[in-house]
Amino acid sequence: MTSVTTQPAPSRASKILGALMHQRLLAFASLIVLLIVFSLASPNFMQTSNMIAILQATSVNGVLAIAATLVIITGGIDLSVGTMMTFCAVMAGVVLTKAGLPLPLGVVAAIGAGAFCGLCSGTFVAKLKIPPFIATLGMMLILKGLSLVISGTRPIYFNDTPGFDLISRGSLIGEVLPFLPIPNGVLILFIVAGAASYILSRTVLGRYCFALGSNEEAVRLSGVNTDRWKIAIYALSGAIVGIGGLLIASRLNSAQPALGLGYELEAIAAVVIGGTSLSGGRGTIIGTLIGALIMAVLTNGLRVLSVAQEWQTVVTGAIIILAVYADMMRRRKAN
Repeated sequence: MTSVTTQPAPSRASKILGALMHQRLLAFASLIVLLIVFSLASPNFMQTSNMIAILQATSVNGVLAIAATLVIITGGIDLSVGTMMTFCAVMAGVVLTKAGLPLPLGVVAAIGAGAFCGLCSGTFVAKLKIPPFIATLGMMLILKGLSLVISGTRPIYFNDTPGFDLISRGSLIGEVLPFLPIPNGVLILFIVAGAASYILSRTVLGRYCFALGSNEEAVRLSGVNTDRWKIAIYALSGAIVGIGGLLIASRLNSAQPALGLGYELEAIAAVVIGGTSLSGGRGTIIGTLIGALIMAVLTNGLRVLSVAQEWQTVVTGAIIILAVYADMMRRRKAN
């Protein structure tokens, strides 16, 4: 009689891990394909100046996407990251230009303003039990109005703040390696990405971030103060958005109070393209960086090919729909 050995069925965790790896590889392959296609379509695409422009665009959207990743992994959403970025830039402008305080205090003001806004959003979600979509939508409108009120509806310029433009446009790496003029904004992006990745993988906050997205009720029943951890995650996300506000203000050398709307959509698209599930519980910072690069390359490539702005918006919307659909398929396969 022949004995038959059966292989154990793969666990749900292994399925999820496999789906994440597959999505990350697919996103990276998509990035390479986009680079090749746009390079063949236009000789101007691969020029050094254009590559630097792509990296600069990625630095802002990438930082916002990292902030959004933390919230989305918990099973929430943050629609306020765009206007929060603007608000943080305006607060830096008030401190540096109107109050005439030193640059470090302006940096602290921007990051602190973001952390406070995130704290408020987290409190609305955790304590008042307002759905994240509604809570952050309301915060988006509040911050949009406050940015206009505080700035007097006029841009705040940083011409009298020495060194402010170097936050994003300078190049510490270029001073050491002249053949590699990578902007400081990109360096800051990778520092933020490294720190966020460490927090998610090596700290208690990161473990609870994933746990809240996987099964918040089980975490609560185990005796954990889930409200406190959720508020902390939203506050950390807001602080990261504050860094994004400094980057965009430094790149433009001004705080534009009407800027910000639309950035949240690109950030969320980058997060989903990178493999983070909108239902929460799984995601990676590396995947988010790849997603942000895809969005920046796509936008820049369409611009280089002289595609009309309205069609660029259509393409962005289509990508968001496809990314969400792909996320649904990943979840269905993992389950």
